[in-house]
Amino acid sequence: MPPRRSYDQYCSAARALDLVGDRWTLLIVRELLAGPRRYTDLHADLPGVSTDVLASRLKDMERDGLTTRRRLPPPGAATVYELTARGRGLLPVLQALGTWGEPELADRRPTDAVRAHWFALPLLRALDGEGLVEVHLAEGEFHVRVGAEAAEGDPVYGDGPAPRDPDARLTFDAATCEAVAQGRLSLADAVRAGRVTVTGEGAIAKALREA
Repeated sequence: MPPRRSYDQYCSAARALDLVGDRWTLLIVRELLAGPRRYTDLHADLPGVSTDVLASRLKDMERDGLTTRRRLPPPGAATVYELTARGRGLLPVLQALGTWGEPELADRRPTDAVRAHWFALPLLRALDGEGLVEVHLAEGEFHVRVGAEAAEGDPVYGDGPAPRDPDARLTFDAATCEAVAQGRLSLADAVRAGRVTVTGEGAIAKALREA
């Protein structure tokens, strides 16, 4: 494997970019925050990345201690990639970057791909408290773990229905989903306006209905 490229600057920001500054690296982290993923799953949810680049980035991330590889036991018997504790530590970095980038979502371009679970991180920024939340969008459904519910090592979010009865279920239409992701509309205001349907008896659901 070729040596890692470096800015050769004694600066923590430069050293961080040595590890995650290459194109696609942080988006791979975004996908792996959902838990262990197969190479084919990653490739499917990173439209535009070539197979060579994805393989190279995964090798670099494993070498740098951001990810690990393991073989699932039968009947799965597949190799999966997952974040290390060091890799999971990039969640607040992605959240800060997402907040900074909200104004860039003003218009969805015709060439823009979209996946339902890409709304997980913006939604986490909008939710307070702790619990398991199931989300229904036009593009599909996913679930997120909020606060202490996201114990160390557990996936921050996942595709599909929640693995147990969620503390809250949220249903968005496409326009409301985009407005919240763009930072133009708070989740509480969307609920008050009747643009988000909230069901469930957990603390998060009750707080949103009473906001």
